[in-house]
Amino acid sequence: MKALKNITVGFIVSFVGSLPLGYLNIIGVEVFSKFGLNPLVSYLLGVIVVEAIVIYCTVIFANQLANNKKLMKGIDFFAVFFLLLLAYLFYAHSNQTVEEHNYLESYVRYSPFLIGMVLCGLNFLQIPFWMAWNLYLMNAKYITLSKKLRFHYIFGTLVGTFFGMLAVIVLLDSLSQKILDYSKIILPIVIPLFFMVLAFFQAHKVYKKYLKKKIR
Repeated sequence: MKALKNITVGFIVSFVGSLPLGYLNIIGVEVFSKFGLNPLVSYLLGVIVVEAIVIYCTVIFANQLANNKKLMKGIDFFAVFFLLLLAYLFYAHSNQTVEEHNYLESYVRYSPFLIGMVLCGLNFLQIPFWMAWNLYLMNAKYITLSKKLRFHYIFGTLVGTFFGMLAVIVLLDSLSQKILDYSKIILPIVIPLFFMVLAFFQAHKVYKKYLKKKIR
C-alpha cells in the first residue's frame, strides 16, 4: 500500500510540475515538429535519466541542501543568465534560412538522448523544486522514503515527468500548426520573449532575496 501511495504521489507531483511552459518543453516541441516521435521519446528519456539522479540526491540530501545557502544563491543567480542565453539563442537561430537552420538537426540526428541529458543537467532550478517538494511530502507524511520505498517514489516521478512533458509537447505542436506559423512567429518572437519574461521574474526574485537589503 505504501509503495502504491509513493508511486501515485510521485506521479501526480511530477506530472503537474511538467505542465508549465519550460525550456525543456519548448525544445521538445522543436524536436518533435522537425524529427518526429521516436527522437522525442529518446530526448525525454535523456531528460528523465538526469532527473532520476537529481531526485535521488534531493531525497537523500534534502536537509543538507536546504541549509547550503551559498549553493541556493548560486543557482538563483545562474538561472537569470541561463534564461537570457536561451532567449538569445532562439532569436539568433530564428534569423537563419531553412538551409542554415540545422543547428538542432545535426545533434538530434546523432543523439537526442544526449541533448535531453545535457539540457536537463543545466536546469539547476529543479534542485530547489524537488528539494522543497520532497521536504514537504516527507513532513506531511504523504510519502515514506525508506531504503526500498524511495525507489517507488522516484519511479512515479519519472513516469509523471515523461507523460507530462509528452502531453504538453504534442499539444503545443498541434496548436502551433493550427493557430500560428511556428517558424515565423513563435520561434523568433514568442519563445525569446517568453524566456526574457522568465529571466525578469527570476531577476526580481534574486533582487528581493539577496540585493534589496544590501542596497538599503
